[in-house]
Amino acid sequence: MNFVFFRAPKKPAASFAHIDEPIRAELFSVERLEQHGETLAVAQRVTAYPGRGRPMAARVRDNGRVLLAAYRGIAAAIREERAITPGAEWLVDNFHVVEEQIREIRDDLPRGFYRQLPKLADGPLEGYPRVFGIAWAYVAHTDSHFDTQTLAKFVQAYQRVQPLTIGELWAVAITLRIVLVENLRRLAEQMGHSRAERRHADLLANRLLGSNGRDAEPVEAVFKDLDKSPLSAAFAVEMVQRLRDQDPKVTPALRWLDQRLLAQGTTADEIVRQVHQGQGAMNVTVRNVITSMRLMSAVDWADFFESVSAVDAVLRAASDFGAMDFATRDRYRHAIEELARGSGHTEIEVAQSAIDSARGAASEVPNGDGARARREHHPGYYLISEGRHPLEAQLGFRAPVRDWIARANAAAGIAGYLGTIAVVTAIIVALAMLAIADAQIGEWTRLILAMLAIIPATDAAVAIVNRAVTTLIGPAIIPALELHDGVPTSLRTMVVMPTLLTTRDEIDEQIERLEVHYLASSDGELYFAILSDWTDSATETAPGDDDLLAAATAGIARLNQRHGPGPGGKRFLLLHRRRIWDEAEGVWMGWERKRGKLHELNRLLRGAPDTTFIASDRHPPAVPDAVRYVITVDADTRIPRGAAKRMVGKMAHPLNAPRFDKQSARVVEGHAVLQPRITASLPTRREGSIFQRVFSSTRGMDPYAFAVSDVYQDLLDEGSYSGKGIYDVDMFENAMAGRVPDNTLLSHDLFEGTFARSGLVSDIELVEEFPSRYDVAAARQHRWARGDWQLIPWILGRAHGSNADTATTVPRDGRSSIPPLGRWKMIDNLRRTLSAPTALLALMEGWRLPEAAAAIYPTFCVSR
Repeated sequence: MNFVFFRAPKKPAASFAHIDEPIRAELFSVERLEQHGETLAVAQRVTAYPGRGRPMAARVRDNGRVLLAAYRGIAAAIREERAITPGAEWLVDNFHVVEEQIREIRDDLPRGFYRQLPKLADGPLEGYPRVFGIAWAYVAHTDSHFDTQTLAKFVQAYQRVQPLTIGELWAVAITLRIVLVENLRRLAEQMGHSRAERRHADLLANRLLGSNGRDAEPVEAVFKDLDKSPLSAAFAVEMVQRLRDQDPKVTPALRWLDQRLLAQGTTADEIVRQVHQGQGAMNVTVRNVITSMRLMSAVDWADFFESVSAVDAVLRAASDFGAMDFATRDRYRHAIEELARGSGHTEIEVAQSAIDSARGAASEVPNGDGARARREHHPGYYLISEGRHPLEAQLGFRAPVRDWIARANAAAGIAGYLGTIAVVTAIIVALAMLAIADAQIGEWTRLILAMLAIIPATDAAVAIVNRAVTTLIGPAIIPALELHDGVPTSLRTMVVMPTLLTTRDEIDEQIERLEVHYLASSDGELYFAILSDWTDSATETAPGDDDLLAAATAGIARLNQRHGPGPGGKRFLLLHRRRIWDEAEGVWMGWERKRGKLHELNRLLRGAPDTTFIASDRHPPAVPDAVRYVITVDADTRIPRGAAKRMVGKMAHPLNAPRFDKQSARVVEGHAVLQPRITASLPTRREGSIFQRVFSSTRGMDPYAFAVSDVYQDLLDEGSYSGKGIYDVDMFENAMAGRVPDNTLLSHDLFEGTFARSGLVSDIELVEEFPSRYDVAAARQHRWARGDWQLIPWILGRAHGSNADTATTVPRDGRSSIPPLGRWKMIDNLRRTLSAPTALLALMEGWRLPEAAAAIYPTFCVSR
């Protein structure tokens, strides 16, 4: 193998002009390649400090420039109708493939990642990544022919002697691309050099033969410049082919050529044979390089990685690691990499330590201890959850300096978060007041201006702190199971759509949407139901009630007939409630509207006979047995394909198992509710209004448009529930039973998420429509604001719960039962409702200030 570009080449011998030789060595069989992998693992030694390696970015850039120049040279030869080799044809026809590989190399090899790769301590590739040497050997001994299975066997053979790190295994693909591009560059240089030498020979042959109407020149005059330099093979072969079988007067030229070749240790016949063989080998290698580049672009490198990863093999053998989705497995691997780098242990040792910790917990915490056992018996608990700190102490882990601030923020928790917001708010208010310090105004006016500035300043402070936290910590993806075969019976889930029966057209639309939900989520034990009420009425029954119910019943029957039942019974259900008299509202209505629907559904799923659901098809309401989770969506919500199964997989992961604390009567670990990211649908040309086009894009920190700021999940492992997501039926009911008296809570989603401990699933998206008119959007904001202000009794700790059985209030909800984060979310929502009116008041007060202060203070208020 030739490693000439990695170290200074030796002075070439007196033979053909020197250029870099292709990366080509003895062609090995699969068995011989495996043997070589083991031998190579013994021979390669790595440095103790990988960050001190030699860069290769400059060579990669130079390879791109050389290949582009070669492409242009071949294209020019084609335009001039000169002959080119098959290898050159392969290059010019597939140059777009080469460009794609070079782009991928630049994108997939950042400097930070390259610095972390173990570097070779000696040999021709000293200072370069060990995995680069592995890729070089594979390319050389396969003549650049790529095969996934052969590569996997070669890497596995290497790891039988010396395991590779997770980063190195991910780098196999990119280093293979680098070596293939390097090899193609060398081949292109040889083709370009040969093409130039053949053209030179043609020009000299034309002078000897007197072509193009010119007189023939003597040999001495034509060859006088070639006496001091060796002849290239391509030049010699072209000259031989041009001069043979020509007029006898060129015999001196042939004699001179034979003498020069003899001095170089060869003959005309031998060099022709060698050049033809070399050209054939070059054509094959170029073809292999291009074909390999194409094949590599089609390979799922994640599957390849997991098939050769020693860390994955350890985790799969001792846990349910293989049952998790790829994002979760990758998060575990990142944690193992980080722990290995900071502790001096190998990655396999770190993985085994996590497994040993889980086994130790299994002997101390019995399986009957529910959620705690599920969490602590799982290796991930020690890699990415609460068990991380004990494992770090066991390994002697030292966090890098760059992580100290993020760890300090996480340790400070909600107190540190709120304290930082308070400090930043105070600084902003102080700066605003300092800016108008010279204004001729009274002390009371200054006090009023300072008070009015607090909420606008808090808006800015929250935005600044949230941005800083999310930048330092980064997004945290909630772990999940893959559920390869769909939702199993043990995780049976019902997708419900609370709605009102208003008109036949609206009913038909809701039936159609329910079918669309099924078509997007037909993965196993998923069932779909419409939770319906009639509209409010002055009487218990109203004209048209029966017709609307019959229309909904018929629509559900059509869906069941079209798609068939599931293992647990009918796939589609209509669960309709009768009206009851509401003294506070003074109307007949469905009890507690949406909150009441879900509460009664939960009780019905657990066999309660006293709900207000009524028979819709001459049979009492029936639901599948053992429904574990409920996914609730609004009437205008769209569920993307596969999103329902992914939500179930999130809930089913052991680390998300909710643990209910009886003393505080709420979930204190894990999540009983998961809220996916909510995105407004894109308005179409025909349906979208100007208002919708302007305001439907996600901006700012609005928790209703974007579920919640990621800072809560990233920093505190808890999100906010906005009414669309998945919940655990039993834990949700345990957390909410008897908490809320009737007719006291309109905005119940955030409240429910606080006690059921919601999590934000930011990597799963649901889509909902954005209001098309301002009045509709304003009404929605007004409804949300009303609900937020109804939470004041709970914020102040003066609310009482209600006992569902006795309909009497009980002091279930003391002040200490609402966690600090939940209380802050409620207060923050109140602050957000005051933001616009306070800013308006501040503007009006600011405009009354004298001179320059009248411009400075209002500018501060609107630039928050």
